[in-house]
Amino acid sequence: MKSRSAHISAQVLRVTSRVASAIAAFTLGATSASAQDSIRVQPLKPISVTVTRDVARSALELPFALARITMDSLHPGLKRNSVGELLLGIPGVQIAERNNPSQDPRLAIRGFGARSAFGVRGVRVLRDGIPLTLPDGQTPVDWLDLESAGSVEVIRGTAASLYGNAAGGVVSVRTSAPNRAPLALTLRGWDGGNVQRRSLLASGSGPERVLGVENFGYLVSASRTDGQGPREYSRQRATNFFARALGTVQGAKIELQGSNYDAPTGENPGALTAAEMTNRSRLADSLNITKKSRKAVEHKQIALIASRTGGAFDLSGTLFMGSRNLDNPQAFAIVAVDRHSYGGSLRAGTQTTLGGFPLRMTAGYDTQNQSDNRYNFENCADLLPTAPVSTKCPGLHEERGAVRLNQREEVSGDGAFARYEMEIPRKLLGSVSVRYDRVNFRLTDHFISGTNGDDSGERSLDAFSPMAGLVWRVQPLFSLYANVASAFETPTVTELTNQADGKLGLNQELNPQRTKTVEVGAQAIVGAHVRFDVATFLANASDELVGFDVPGAVGRRAFRNAGKTRREGLETSVAYVGAWGEAGAAYTLSRFRFVNYVVGTASYAGHMIPGVPVHQGQAYVTLRSHGWYVTADANAASRVSADDAMTTFAAAWTVFGIRAGRAPVAGRVVLEPMVGVDNAFDRVYTSSIVANATRGRFFEPGVGRRVYVGLRLGGVVGKGI
Repeated sequence: MKSRSAHISAQVLRVTSRVASAIAAFTLGATSASAQDSIRVQPLKPISVTVTRDVARSALELPFALARITMDSLHPGLKRNSVGELLLGIPGVQIAERNNPSQDPRLAIRGFGARSAFGVRGVRVLRDGIPLTLPDGQTPVDWLDLESAGSVEVIRGTAASLYGNAAGGVVSVRTSAPNRAPLALTLRGWDGGNVQRRSLLASGSGPERVLGVENFGYLVSASRTDGQGPREYSRQRATNFFARALGTVQGAKIELQGSNYDAPTGENPGALTAAEMTNRSRLADSLNITKKSRKAVEHKQIALIASRTGGAFDLSGTLFMGSRNLDNPQAFAIVAVDRHSYGGSLRAGTQTTLGGFPLRMTAGYDTQNQSDNRYNFENCADLLPTAPVSTKCPGLHEERGAVRLNQREEVSGDGAFARYEMEIPRKLLGSVSVRYDRVNFRLTDHFISGTNGDDSGERSLDAFSPMAGLVWRVQPLFSLYANVASAFETPTVTELTNQADGKLGLNQELNPQRTKTVEVGAQAIVGAHVRFDVATFLANASDELVGFDVPGAVGRRAFRNAGKTRREGLETSVAYVGAWGEAGAAYTLSRFRFVNYVVGTASYAGHMIPGVPVHQGQAYVTLRSHGWYVTADANAASRVSADDAMTTFAAAWTVFGIRAGRAPVAGRVVLEPMVGVDNAFDRVYTSSIVANATRGRFFEPGVGRRVYVGLRLGGVVGKGI
């Protein structure tokens, strides 16, 4: 027995020695190329963020769970085809990739947003301070240009005292800074077999002064995505254009942005049954094919951003306006929306002293408006081309039938906030903030007949959202924090108008969700090369908004309030940056349950909230040598309840990905090839569930094994820095 154990131990030692030698060889290759390689690895510094509606501040000074990721820094070779790529390795953030060109990924932070049927709910999303989130709390992210994204900042947890309605978390995308040369061009493309993406990114800086504008810079991004998609009936075609110009005028920084997103094709394969997931997970819902369920959308927006800093005072403001045209055939009807939106914000901050202690004050005001002309038509696609003319389908060979709904939906949101922060003895920073919001809904019915009355109506919902926080700067690179906060989230206008009993007008019984949160956390940089953070929280919500498919009305979704829910969570992440590369891991524990929730005669008290795994983890490692990299990542989640009654579950899963390529290097012209594999072991798994679905169609499959290749060509014209 001893000799056998000794033999096994010797084998283990030999294998370990070989692995260690291989890693050492790679590391030495990375570090011995030149003496400068070790110098390039600078000690980690605290991240600075602006997502807390202030000038750039160190995360170690703020009582929030914060994260900031710079594109391609730790995860090189991103395809940039989904917002989920930007958030890899951030605990508490759940991205449910629906792999459906007609549906955005489901983005949730600490479970807020998990109910989303389409778009994003419960989480505020911004780009350069401009809200993508509408005043009613819904966020379409399909039009967010990712090619020009430079970094992303995240608040994990309640931020309603700063952002108001639907701020269970905040995701703030920041555009790349213009290249400091007359012209820099980047051509990028990747081909995944069933989906291709091509893009062009151009940026640069002009002379020191152009027509009174100093420090002029610009950036233009254009991308094209098309392909058959990862499943049957999932063809997609989209073009995205984004441009910005910025400079300084009389000491004020001015920026103008414009975007245009055109996606004429986005087929909807729908969700699957358990049997279909097991046997043929690439299938599409046959009813969606019959009804030709899909989406076509065009989205435009322009924005003006201005800021000025002078001594201890800073001022910033935004103005924006946009439009969105949507044609969305679904199984129950053809939905058409013509939307116009506009808004603005003003924020001011100042630094002074009170009783000899440093005091910082910030205050602001936000206003937004959206106006939707919404139509529902009978879907006659399944009756073409031979069906006779009828009342519901009066047009011969026409997919769009009789009008079922014609109404104007208007939502306005106004909110004002103030935040005070004082540095007090013993390395403590205390802060308080409060915000008041009022959201008004107005519906004007234009479809009135003898049997169909006037369903016009109004609702106004408002709330105060306070927060108190404390930070203890234990060491320069180590801080502890705690906060107590409350938040509210209104139903979106779509959720208010889709009623289970088929009634039209605004649902007067669906209430906003209100949450109270207590959070404690720590952030630290250890040994100059390790970043660590941990947070634990408790959130109690009343009138939680819960979505469900309406029985007997295929494809139509309604919402109701759960009495009370309780969220207990733990989030932690660690990252290491060294001469050989980077590595990191994140873990999230989410115990989210109904406390008081009755539907009919059934009580779901103690049941898990659907759509959120109890355990979730991510890990990555990137090795670098001589300008090349190899990066691997793993994502895992425990099983997920698919319905309130906990009768159906999506199984636990783990998937792996790997990619390799050439990292960006200095030079006039660079050529960067890349090859990668998603879901390397071809795992069949459910990446997203449709909570409380009918017909047993709960499951949205993840992408199978996908090999893709990419190429990036970049060059600089003129002298760059």
